[in-house]
Order: sequence, then C-alpha cells, then structure tokens
Amino acid sequence: MKEIAGNPLHLKSLNHISLVCRSVEESIDFYTNVLGFVPIRRPGSFDFDGAWLFNYGIGIHLLQSENPNNTPKKSEINPKDNHISFQCESMGTVEKKLKEMGIVYKRQRVEEGGIYVDQLFFHDPDGFMIEICNCDNLPVVPIAGEMVRSCSRVKLDIISQKQIQTFVQM
Repeated sequence: MKEIAGNPLHLKSLNHISLVCRSVEESIDFYTNVLGFVPIRRPGSFDFDGAWLFNYGIGIHLLQSENPNNTPKKSEINPKDNHISFQCESMGTVEKKLKEMGIVYKRQRVEEGGIYVDQLFFHDPDGFMIEICNCDNLPVVPIAGEMVRSCSRVKLDIISQKQIQTFVQM
C-alpha cells in the first residue's frame, strides 16, 4: 500500500465523537433541540446504554456513564478547554436563540489580518464545551505552503485578495 503524503493512515473524514453522559436522555434533548442533531439507529448488540446522533456530516455517540454521580461537571466557560466547534450562518441568530433558551454563553472575537471571527462558547448538560462560530471567515493557510482556502468555498470569494496576501505573509 503506497503511503499518501500528508495522509499516512489514508483517512477520509471525521466520523464521530463519543461523549460520556450523566444522563443520555438529557444529552439527547440538548443535542437534538439546541444543536439540531437527529437520533439514528445504533447496533442492537451493544450491552450498554447510549444513543447515536447525526447531522452536519458527523456523528455524536452518547454513552451513559457507569457512575453518573461521580462524573465531574465543568461550570466555568473556558474557550481554551476541549470543545467541538460548529460553523453557523448567522451569529446574531444563534446568540438570540441561546438567550431565548436560557443557555449561559461566553462571546469572544478574534482578529487576524483584518479578518474577524466571532465565537460563542457554552456547555452541554455534562459540561462539555460547544463553540458556535463564523470561523469560515478565516482562510486555512498551511504553515509550509501557499495553498489558501476557506472552510467554506463561498466565504473565500468574499475575502479580498489583499486580506489573503496579508494573511499568507504572517
């Protein structure tokens, strides 16, 4: 098997993340009603409680904690903590919905070469950090190359050539 440069394991994509939960039911409610995931069938041969959810091209596998009372829960919203990030169409709409749902969040803005990225951070019921952002504003620039792209092809057209040149020269 010939090794692909930059992809020694021949990976294709991210399939899923697994999260240990105090209550699978609470987590299903959160991930479906807040983030828009859909429950999907999981193998019936599993001998432990859990649920599989899917949307946005990735799965979330929820696993019931064997000892839910001893599962530590984070309360401080720390953007530098482990998290999963989702891009959105409208930061204003997301922020309005989070307020309506009574979800505590932290807002942050990052600026790089005249390009701004807005971020909203909050926790799931078990304290796992979720980020919602417009990160596709920021071009993806490899450290050792000249290829410039955005996470969204549409957004790349919006970014000016001057901004891209400034970004590449950094």
